[in-house]
Amino acid sequence: MAEANRGFARSVQSEVYRAGLSGERPQVPVDPDALERAAAKALSAEAFAYLAGGAGAERTMAANRAAFASRAVWPRILRDVAERDLSIELLGRRRPSPFVLSPIGVLELAHRDADVAVGRAAAALGVPYVLSNQGSRPMEDVAAAMGEGARWFQLYWSASDELNASFVRRAEASGCEAIVVTLDTHLLGWRTRDLDLGFLPFTRGQGIAQYTSDPVFAELVRERVARGGGGGPRPKVTPALLRSALSIARSGARSPLVDGGVRDALRSPLPRAAIETFLDVFAQPALTWPDLARLREWTSLPVILKGVLHPDDAEHALDHGVDGLWISNHGGRQVDAAVAALDALPAIAERVAGRVPIILDSGVRGGADAVIALALGATAVGIGRPYAYGLAVAGEAGLREVVRNHLAEFDLTMALAGHRTVGGIGPESLRQG
Repeated sequence: MAEANRGFARSVQSEVYRAGLSGERPQVPVDPDALERAAAKALSAEAFAYLAGGAGAERTMAANRAAFASRAVWPRILRDVAERDLSIELLGRRRPSPFVLSPIGVLELAHRDADVAVGRAAAALGVPYVLSNQGSRPMEDVAAAMGEGARWFQLYWSASDELNASFVRRAEASGCEAIVVTLDTHLLGWRTRDLDLGFLPFTRGQGIAQYTSDPVFAELVRERVARGGGGGPRPKVTPALLRSALSIARSGARSPLVDGGVRDALRSPLPRAAIETFLDVFAQPALTWPDLARLREWTSLPVILKGVLHPDDAEHALDHGVDGLWISNHGGRQVDAAVAALDALPAIAERVAGRVPIILDSGVRGGADAVIALALGATAVGIGRPYAYGLAVAGEAGLREVVRNHLAEFDLTMALAGHRTVGGIGPESLRQG
């Protein structure tokens, strides 16, 4: 997508309307509610619950949307907006738009191509993609599919520093431009939809491809088996075991745990031990501010802290030399009745005062939402669930349409509000709704 354009939104609209003359319709619904409903039809009950659900009574999810609804874009007229520049400066590079694709784990629930499909689409559209720590494909495979496309890596700080360091080294070797440390998931939230179904994908070997493809993790698994923590007689073949073996075997040559594919995976104690090892090391609830210094020992890449909601924490982060802040409540998946990410943004932006970039996600469902977030102090905006829904409904093509629609609506909203550049969007661009 070109940085300066005379009508990106108009070209998208024209493409859709011209196709409509021939009876063609978009591959995914443009309306965000219809998109979610289409994803619900396309996915299993367990997969949709995991991707769409939130914590507790899902009041935080509702608060995220209510926060956007409480602000109104305030258009100005008779301004020359014939040419718009959607680009921004972010982490020392000029980006074609203010969007990034937020990390979403276990995308194999949505489509078999999972993270690889997202990476290809992101690269084609010029949107940075944050590879999930809980990816369904190893980061090296996604990087190969993305070519020169911009990518970052999300790090969940595990209980093993050797494993953390290995992930970071691999991310740097895979061409990732930044490390996004997600700090709001040191314990798994009370996710009622998943609990009602008794479904956690990690226990079935899904969403752990970064681990099963890692040499440090493989050594932890072998040590567990050697201690008697994963051996024993060959287990009964069940659907859950088959899914686990398939997930691990898909890592292919990148997996130090399985050399011979699914058959060997079923015979070996290693895949079962891998799941137990993952459950042991995934979280580190004892993590504190001084621990962040170790990350600087592992990499020279920029460090972004994700999950910041309090201005005091933003100040602490700056004191510890981070390179960016990501305002997020994990899409409402971690704490029920938490503050909306958008409501937290203005105070944090005021405290930060432009010293580091600020990214916001949680509740973003279109380009108009991005205008609101930028007006309140965000530097960039993360797209989350909608792209996963597009992937579920129509694969990589559907995902591309969803992101394209965000870009087009943002371009159109910016123009109709009287802005030629992203930098022209500020607090005066809004009214309280």
